[in-house]
Amino acid sequence: MPESDRFGDDRVNEIYRRGMLEDETTDFPVSYGDLREAAHAAMSDEGLAYVHGGAGSDETFERNQDFSPWRIVPKMLQGVESRDLSTEIVGVDFDVPIGLTPLGVQSLLHESAELGTAQGAAEVDVPLVLSSLSTEPMEDVAAALGDTPKMFQFYWSSDDAIAKSFLDRAERAGYDAIVVTVDAPILGWRERLIERGYFPFLEGEGVGNYFSDPEFRSQLDEPPEENPSAAVEHYLDIFGDSSLTWDDLQFVHDNTDLPVIIKGILDPADARLAIEHGADGIGVSTHGGRQVDGSISAVEALPAVAEEVDGEVPITFDSGVRRASDAFKAIGLGADAVLLGRPYAYSLAVGGADGVETYLRNFIAEFDLTMGLSGCRSVEEITRDTLRHESELY
Repeated sequence: MPESDRFGDDRVNEIYRRGMLEDETTDFPVSYGDLREAAHAAMSDEGLAYVHGGAGSDETFERNQDFSPWRIVPKMLQGVESRDLSTEIVGVDFDVPIGLTPLGVQSLLHESAELGTAQGAAEVDVPLVLSSLSTEPMEDVAAALGDTPKMFQFYWSSDDAIAKSFLDRAERAGYDAIVVTVDAPILGWRERLIERGYFPFLEGEGVGNYFSDPEFRSQLDEPPEENPSAAVEHYLDIFGDSSLTWDDLQFVHDNTDLPVIIKGILDPADARLAIEHGADGIGVSTHGGRQVDGSISAVEALPAVAEEVDGEVPITFDSGVRRASDAFKAIGLGADAVLLGRPYAYSLAVGGADGVETYLRNFIAEFDLTMGLSGCRSVEEITRDTLRHESELY
């Protein structure tokens, strides 16, 4: 995947032929708005409260989605019959510059949970970053992904032995990199969950990596299967560590041979500190607007971070991407790969693994067409020169 160097053309022609010649149209939502509406109808109230929206007033969540100040400037007659969508992140080859950002507790979305997402992503060879807070254990998700590139998102336990065990397991399971999330040492103020007094982990959702971890289990008086309440309480005791500093990143480097991406960077000074402390990649992200209400948005932060990094290490980008044009703009502003979040979550809610696969095929097709119509023959040609800020137009 892509099966050809004209993936967008082929996808559109396939859909039109089915519609016109076979009277077969898709029942899967095409637009993001329709997808979101269908997903909201399909989800439980608890699932919707967990996934939708952000911290506090949703200011950052909403502003994250506004890429409109940046405008694409198409260039004509560039010989775009063949397009190369491939890129490379920390030595891992991506067929397309698109991946799936870590998203926890996917059992709230669909009974197949992270396995459904993995199966859908594997069908189109789109890389997945698995959350530490997955309901399905990391080994099972890795098996479902097969040869598809995979990374493990590391929430840093306050218990060093459990933290080390997670890193060891990810490496043994075949993950290609560790993504250290640094923007959630404590959880943000999420009003939808607080209004309901709902925290899914108290029900044993999203703790598959903990309940299956040999070190975690060794610290319990009884196995989680026999006393889930005690296991949940121990999880709450050891999840997260707000005492961490930049110097503590050495622990990760000391305990894995995998490349390390630091995710949650918004300040260029933090990007520099991450590199100085051994980061192999930088992840620009606001955690989907779920942490600091009123913070700078990811797309607002990206240009300055990219200028500071200046190609020393690759940059991933997430938060607010809803359309392929958003992904194109993020790459033009300095990202090497763009990670999707809520759109694939909603696709899982609506159609399970098939929904994730269908959504990704459509998204990649739209991205390929946007790239070609903008005069770019490869991802490398999507640069700052392909964009204009609105302030430059008047």
